[in-house]
Amino acid sequence: MMQRRQFLKTLGLTAPAVLGAGTAQASLPARENGFGRSLAADLVIVGGGTGGCAAALAAARGGLRVIMTEETDWIGGQFTSQAVPPDEHRWIETHGATRTYRELRDGIRAYYRRHYPLTDEARAREHLNPGGGSVSRLCHEPRVSLAVLYEMMAPYLASGRLRILLHHHASGADVDGDRIRAVAVTDRRTGRERTLEARYYIDATELGALLPLAGAEYVTGAESREATGEMHAPEEAQPDNMQAITWCFPMEYVPGGDFVADPPPDYAFWRDFVPELSPPWPGRLLDFTYSNPRTLEPSTWAFDPAGEGRGWWLYRRIVYRGNFRPGAYEGSSTLVNWPQNDYFLGHLLGDEEETRKHLEGARNLSLSLFYWMQTEAPRPDGGTGWPGLRLRPEMVDTFDGLAKYPYIRESRRIRAEFTVLEQHVGVQARRELLGRPSGRIEAEEFADSVGIGSYSIDLHPSTGGDNYIDVPSLPFQIPLGALIPQRLENLLAGGKNIGTTHITNGCYRLHPVEWNIGEAAGALAAFCHHRKTTPRQTRNSGERLQEFQAELDRQGVERAWPRG
Repeated sequence: MMQRRQFLKTLGLTAPAVLGAGTAQASLPARENGFGRSLAADLVIVGGGTGGCAAALAAARGGLRVIMTEETDWIGGQFTSQAVPPDEHRWIETHGATRTYRELRDGIRAYYRRHYPLTDEARAREHLNPGGGSVSRLCHEPRVSLAVLYEMMAPYLASGRLRILLHHHASGADVDGDRIRAVAVTDRRTGRERTLEARYYIDATELGALLPLAGAEYVTGAESREATGEMHAPEEAQPDNMQAITWCFPMEYVPGGDFVADPPPDYAFWRDFVPELSPPWPGRLLDFTYSNPRTLEPSTWAFDPAGEGRGWWLYRRIVYRGNFRPGAYEGSSTLVNWPQNDYFLGHLLGDEEETRKHLEGARNLSLSLFYWMQTEAPRPDGGTGWPGLRLRPEMVDTFDGLAKYPYIRESRRIRAEFTVLEQHVGVQARRELLGRPSGRIEAEEFADSVGIGSYSIDLHPSTGGDNYIDVPSLPFQIPLGALIPQRLENLLAGGKNIGTTHITNGCYRLHPVEWNIGEAAGALAAFCHHRKTTPRQTRNSGERLQEFQAELDRQGVERAWPRG
């Protein structure tokens, strides 16, 4: 039976055309059936974020006919609609990513060199960082990622091998036993529903939206320490305890400008809001003093948009005016994805009313932070406020200047063939497991590795009242078993919904890892299609697994870290 569920109706999204892309009519069959107008393909990818785009490229490259849906009008997820500069590891310029992820990064730099008025010095810089931000070696405007993603997809869109349905969200699923037969998607603009049929499906949504519709077994929030044995897990399971979401926004500073408007809704509440977290937050949320993620001690970062060179302004700066010819920008711009606009008063997996409430709360928090910086934030000279700060809606293609979609850190997670635990990747947990309190150690080696990643176990303040959990991890592998549900045979996880825990999600959720997960899922769908096998059979047959891993190697997917 077609199961139907209303998902997020209201995200405050705009609906302009995007580069004319996603509208090309692919040569896929369409027909009427009992569920309404139907489109058929070899693979349906629900969710066009970072992992979804990587999956679409891998599957189309592998010869599949692919349909990919996206809730907003921008594909790319973390890179674009959520506007987050890439969080990457320190070795990213030389190794530790797939070939196509490198093509994306190289394409971003090439796009700037082709189209932007860079200075000669910036243009000649091999590792051009357009914003010069400290969080990443490639801080850039989200619109550039969007353009490069479409460049990478251009041949598949032109041939009809890939079709993108923008503004569509999953609204139902037809399941027969352990197989999905079809997925219903609804156009947010018109309310029109259509059915997508395929041999394989990938859930690459930000919240694991397809899992409950398809009846897949999944986990939310924090597992208990008894269930996982993880040292940082809570004593009892907390299914509603999830990481904060953040509604990001870019802002520019124009010296001498005055762009102050009326205060946003709930400004007084957020200005005076003191988080109730354990261990305690040091004071008000809207303050440049925050809990140091590692030590949880009060830590103060400078904020001076006129100074450029340090603190919060430099942290996620996406436009550095000094990289461009005079007159290109009135000022530099930074992307605000800070502790001060982390929203943790509720999650987005409740009913429609609760979801709308928390989406609106996250928006108002970000707008309140911006207004506070314009009017009340302390300045180094003893004054208050920077009225020369202004939002940059052109960078994110929205009316109000906030990103199109909130930054989602934690999803529903499949009950997988294999679940990555803190004992596999955490430094302290690994030392205890191996009985090696000092000396060199490595993360668990997975025989079914389909990629690699590296990031600390970084959990932001949570809806359950936890302060940061930020502990070191080791460069890790991505096991194929984490992408495969325990029961459903033709569904794969393609993003943050893989078989991790609340704890290990903290290091498997970043841009290059999500891309690698999606790319492996798309490549696996192509492999299984051509060899008439299933994902589970591929993993559990030594010969087929080796054949698939060899295919990944040929496609430039790194599956192991260099020794040492």
